[in-house]
Amino acid sequence: MELISLLWNGLVFDPMLNGLVLLYAVTGRNFGITIILFTILIRLVTLPLALRQIRSTKKMSEVQPKIQALQKRYAKDKARLSQETMRLYKEMGVNPIGCLGPMVIQFPIWIGLYYAIVKVLPTNPESLASLSSHLYSWIPVVHEVVPLNSRFLGLDLSTAGVPPLNYVVAFLVGGSMWVMQKMSTPLSADPRQRSTNQMMLWMMPFMFGFFTITLPSGLPLYWFVSNLIGIVIQYFVTGWAGLIPSRTKPAPVAAGVDAGQSSPDSIQDEETVNDGKQSRDERQERRGSHRARPKGARRRTRGSRHRGG
Repeated sequence: MELISLLWNGLVFDPMLNGLVLLYAVTGRNFGITIILFTILIRLVTLPLALRQIRSTKKMSEVQPKIQALQKRYAKDKARLSQETMRLYKEMGVNPIGCLGPMVIQFPIWIGLYYAIVKVLPTNPESLASLSSHLYSWIPVVHEVVPLNSRFLGLDLSTAGVPPLNYVVAFLVGGSMWVMQKMSTPLSADPRQRSTNQMMLWMMPFMFGFFTITLPSGLPLYWFVSNLIGIVIQYFVTGWAGLIPSRTKPAPVAAGVDAGQSSPDSIQDEETVNDGKQSRDERQERRGSHRARPKGARRRTRGSRHRGG
């Protein structure tokens, strides 16, 4: 456990805490502005992962009709269904767990930020002494600005908000998270997946709104700003897709998708090609049989045609 604690403090907690104090020192000693700038920096660092998540989610939405067709075809063969689904993911360049990357990376940031806010805003002399032990000695300015001012727009960022202001913050956090999730949730043809998406759409904002009421106000400020940045990123990649319902209905998917084919369109195209090849073969066969007949037989055939006329 001591090794884990040393790694946590050395790699996550201490850099985050000293970064917050340093930003506080260079931004006019306003801790609210410090959290906002810190959120923007975190979003810039994780922007490639966020773009990858959005594109992966979009691909997952596009591949859903094909997956549904495979589910109908191999409903009684789960092993074959799993094999063909993974093959389809590979062909389409889709990573099913690619959407979880940025979320997993942000969990340590949320935990570290929570403890950093609690630690960097001491409420008693013992907490102040504990804070000094985590500050880097080779950065003198971080020692000069302690203790920090925790007031921002009527909020005490070191403690949970008081009514009715904490309910307003909870609404802003939950509402912004709902909008971001609504924009990023892919459309699914599977009724069970739609039900799961709908449940998550409401459960996550409600859960984070509840956390907003009980946790120090600095963390909800981070969530709210992060959600706003996420909405902007999502808009520039996919527009308002998902937030504004589309009037166009997806085309029906044929159930009989073959294991070696990835879409109904490919089946139709292949059948068209096969029909064309068969027609050409039949024409060539008729021409070949016509050339192979004796000249007298061909003359008699032509003469019978004239007499019949």
